[in-house]
Amino acid sequence: MAFEKTTDIKELRLAANSIRRDIVEMITAAGSGHPAGSLGLADVFSALFFGVMEHDPQNPGWEGRDRFVLSNGHVCPVLYSALAETGYFPKEELITLRKMGSRLQGHPHKGALPGIENSSGPLGQGLPIAVGMALVAKREGRPQRAYCVVSDGEQQEGQIWEAAMLAAKYKLSNLIVTMDRNYIQIDGSTMEVNPLDPISDKYRAFNWNVIEVDGHDMEALLLAYSKAQKEQEKPTMIIARTVPGKGVPFMEGLVGWHGKAPKEDDAQKAYAALEDERKKITEGA
Repeated sequence: MAFEKTTDIKELRLAANSIRRDIVEMITAAGSGHPAGSLGLADVFSALFFGVMEHDPQNPGWEGRDRFVLSNGHVCPVLYSALAETGYFPKEELITLRKMGSRLQGHPHKGALPGIENSSGPLGQGLPIAVGMALVAKREGRPQRAYCVVSDGEQQEGQIWEAAMLAAKYKLSNLIVTMDRNYIQIDGSTMEVNPLDPISDKYRAFNWNVIEVDGHDMEALLLAYSKAQKEQEKPTMIIARTVPGKGVPFMEGLVGWHGKAPKEDDAQKAYAALEDERKKITEGA
């Protein structure tokens, strides 16, 4: 069955739930990985891949596709799941995450899997790549947009701000960036490591269109992306407030789960919580 975009909120929430289950299963089987940020971004990725972006899983190289750049590559389980759930490759392959010879490497590698537009690992590089994609599309008069997901911790990288200045200079309204504002990084809280606020004011000062949103409110996310698509003069930064580990109660908000794989008993608890949530969504709760 061919992939079709949807704006149905229930379908998108169910897709996010499936992505979260995939993430737990993948990282548990691998015995390593980054569950907190991956789980926290499931709603954003569901909105983007199922409801917002123009793309074709059956024709990954389609010239008319929007480009998607993941900057914080350590949360690749959420990207791999979104790609598999929309049909870029078989879901059965997800369980090979981080295994020897697997196409699902610990950080995304361009060319390893269909749908991956950039290799990522070193933080801060994704935004410059997306700026380049958007700039080329604009110069050539092509309608594609460049979508990029960045972490909040990456805002401590100098090249982020160099790219932000360039995007504003060239009025890259075809660039839509989502910041995962979850307030954690590997060494602890962003507030303790190197405070970022007022981050929204900083991007406005750099002449960006800034939208702040609850990163787990699917309706609000779709509205934010719709507003961003209508912007004509500026690049857009969507600051999505998320909860690391969202959907798995014993992980939510805890820095310790940034790069810690769940054990099998942890996974079973997570599956139970996600199944309860799925029932609530199905029943319209």
